[in-house]
Order: sequence, then C-alpha cells, then structure tokens
Amino acid sequence: MKLKEIAHTRTGDKGNMSNIAVIPYEERDYHILKEILTAEKVEEFFSEICFGGVKRYELDNIYAFNFVLEESLGGGVTRSLAIDKHGKSLGMALLEMEI
Repeated sequence: MKLKEIAHTRTGDKGNMSNIAVIPYEERDYHILKEILTAEKVEEFFSEICFGGVKRYELDNIYAFNFVLEESLGGGVTRSLAIDKHGKSLGMALLEMEI
C-alpha cells in the first residue's frame, strides 16, 4: 500500500531544508509507521535530492512524525530553479511511498 492510504502530511521549508510532518488518519497506524517509516527509508526515498541526511522526530503525544530533510532544496527555495522541490511537493511525493 502507499503511505497516502493511512496518513497525510503537512510541510514547510526554510533555507535549504524541508520539513515533512506525517500524521496517520488512525491512531493505531502510528505504531505501525513507527516501525516501518524510518529516517533511513525516507532518506533512501529522497536520495536523488536530499544530500544532508534525514532526521525523524517522534511525537508520541499527538501520534505524528516530523522528518527534517537537510540540504534538500537545491540551496533554498528562493535560490533553486526547481519549483517542485518546495516542501509541499516533497510531502506529496512522500505520500506515494510504498510501505
């Protein structure tokens, strides 16, 4: 299945970093995602554009994750010629990940 079947995203970008929050629709799916949606898996998914690594933050109290993708926006949103690298586009792309 694709991630979008059990979760949605909220995103942002600052400088050369993108921030993707992943929030499952159902509380019970948080524990499943905790096992399979690792920083390493997200980093591999974005390997062609993310050059500074990925950090995952677990927000157990609200059943969500926050992924920070370092060096992923081609120098920054205002410097990059690739409009599709903005945070919102990366969040939508992540939802297409097979889990």
